[in-house]
Amino acid sequence: MTLSIDIFDQTETLSSEEIETIENLLQFAALEERVPKDSEVSITFVTNKDIQEINRDYRGKDQPTDVISFALEETGEDEVEIQGADLPPHLGDIIISIEKAKEQAEEYGHSFMRELGFLSVHGFLHLLGYDHMTKEEEEKMFSRQKEILEKFGLKRTG
Repeated sequence: MTLSIDIFDQTETLSSEEIETIENLLQFAALEERVPKDSEVSITFVTNKDIQEINRDYRGKDQPTDVISFALEETGEDEVEIQGADLPPHLGDIIISIEKAKEQAEEYGHSFMRELGFLSVHGFLHLLGYDHMTKEEEEKMFSRQKEILEKFGLKRTG
């Protein structure tokens, strides 16, 4: 196993099969992206209310969103890098709104599982440094997401 994944379903609405699929998908994405062995990531599934609070507090946007990622391996200004040869890399945290995932699955005409997978991979790629602030970054990130999801078997029509 490449990743150590902590999954928290605060909504208590996901099935064990859905959770297992997300875990397998993130393991697959980690292999595809050549993430160092024993890297750690957490993924938390929340309500629109919860993600709206996070979005407001950390991004200054007082509205629900679908996914938020907090990369822990990035060193920002005035931050000290934690060093230690024995520490596995903790990539960060992914937070996903179950309600937004359901809304968007319906809006885009694909399965809830495909949308949950898309948001999980999207958040994971953010942890790895992908972004979509420019057109070039967006094309690179979204094509990589699509490639990972299709190789894994979560196609848009599924």
